[in-house]
Amino acid sequence: MTDALPTLPERHTVLRSFAGHLEAGPDAVFNRLVTAMASGAAGRGNVRTDRDRRMLVLRRGWWYRGEYQVLPEDETGSLVQYEIINVAQVLPWAGSWAAASVLRAAPRAFQALLTGLSHP
Repeated sequence: MTDALPTLPERHTVLRSFAGHLEAGPDAVFNRLVTAMASGAAGRGNVRTDRDRRMLVLRRGWWYRGEYQVLPEDETGSLVQYEIINVAQVLPWAGSWAAASVLRAAPRAFQALLTGLSHP
């Protein structure tokens, strides 16, 4: 699962961004994120990580790229950032159309992820 992160295509559109604070150090939160993605939360996606940047990229299907990054926020906490990116290179408007159900589910899914990451 640890590899060089795939390059973000020049033509892409950020469809939605989320961020949330957790009361745990960034390394611990990132390790929990990697474990969560490895245990099936990623579905049938291709997961790549960059531990130095605490960044995880999930690629699923022809249009979806999810980017997660864990940043130090203060002396006791972390900021978890998540972006849903349309990377469709052919008919990018169709990627935005296909994203509708993912975008509807995303706020609850991100909150559930944060809840899971908050428990060691």
